[in-house]
Amino acid sequence: MADPAATFSALGDPTRLAIVDRLAHSADCSIHELSADFPISRQAMSKHLRVLEQARIVRSGRFGREVRFRLEQAELERAQAFLGRVAAQWQGALHRLAKHLDSD
Repeated sequence: MADPAATFSALGDPTRLAIVDRLAHSADCSIHELSADFPISRQAMSKHLRVLEQARIVRSGRFGREVRFRLEQAELERAQAFLGRVAAQWQGALHRLAKHLDSD
């Protein structure tokens, strides 16, 4: 993960999380298909998708006259691995604290 802050910042918005969830349940979607599921304008949807693309969470591709969006699994896997490392560090710290408290 090049910049975990960018990934988590992009995922920190409820609308963008919902977009990611929607894309996780389909192979790809056009902006028209995505906009139909959200109570926001196409312009607002475009801005959210741009943020997700800049964070490498979503990739777009042109198919004929249509631009379609899909999740970039690799970036989400890097985010998951990052969270796994942080969780393991916390588990280790909590285990050491418990041992210290039990020794008193």
